[in-house]
Amino acid sequence: MQVPSVCSLFGIGETCLRPVFYNGAKNQHVLEASTGATLPMSAAVFYESHSHTPLCKHATGEPEEYAAVAAQRGLHGLIITCHNPMPDGFSAHVRMAPEQFDEYVDMIARARETWAGRVDVRMGLEADYFEGYEPWLEKQLSSSDFHHVLGSVHPQIAEFKERYWNDDAFEFQQTYFKLLAQSAETGLFDTLAHPDLIKNQTADAWCTDKIMSDIKRALDRIARTGVAMELNTSGLNKKIAEMNPFPEMLGEMRARQIPVVIGADAHVPERVGDRYLDALDLLSRCGYESVSFFLERQRRDVPISEARECLSAAEPAPTS
Repeated sequence: MQVPSVCSLFGIGETCLRPVFYNGAKNQHVLEASTGATLPMSAAVFYESHSHTPLCKHATGEPEEYAAVAAQRGLHGLIITCHNPMPDGFSAHVRMAPEQFDEYVDMIARARETWAGRVDVRMGLEADYFEGYEPWLEKQLSSSDFHHVLGSVHPQIAEFKERYWNDDAFEFQQTYFKLLAQSAETGLFDTLAHPDLIKNQTADAWCTDKIMSDIKRALDRIARTGVAMELNTSGLNKKIAEMNPFPEMLGEMRARQIPVVIGADAHVPERVGDRYLDALDLLSRCGYESVSFFLERQRRDVPISEARECLSAAEPAPTS
């Protein structure tokens, strides 16, 4: 398989590259780079893959501020994945408007230029999966050069509850996991974000033993698609204080060889790369040996030992 070109992969000009890890599967390379600035030849390459901008109306801080924390935490890159514009006023209070998309592109380009040679800032998107909007998403995702597209099922938004809630919390959970699998099967997304988010919407009725058979059926379907799933560290700040997904679900993902992308889901700069070392430890305990990120919508795998090394060597990020 041909290794991606230097310029297209990192956007850092003529740079010495060599493959450092390849597991033999399609589109799975990790490369080392020496930029002559902050990356020695031995540096691991790892990215924050889930972060936001003020355009979503519930995040603060400019992309340049997020990039600064990424640099402090030893991350090579930052992928901005703000909530996608949707038509017809769909959950408009938590996402950019369609007419703001050009502003989104410009603010990421500005941050990329500001941090060139230090942090590789790239554009991604967190796109809602909601039945009936697939044509909108298909057109939207083909309209720009995204590096990582997260697919999200958000059971907390009014539109989701209006369509699917019927006063039965367990049935609501079952519907969520069916839709999660369905989202993977569309082929629209690279990674499924916070894939047990429903537990916080139905915390009082959440029983992992009861829902596990539904989760396993969903994971069987997802595994057949090759889509990755996210380990989202922001779950530690939610009502059920654990990463998304919970450890038993993560173990079932590993049993099906579903790749994992770590994301902090940062809505403030200080959360970029937050609890990544803990996330890597959890992945190791569940049997994973590598962790993934996406560039040019192609998956790259990093050995967990190398990802841990680059994060451990970094100075702590500022705390609020």
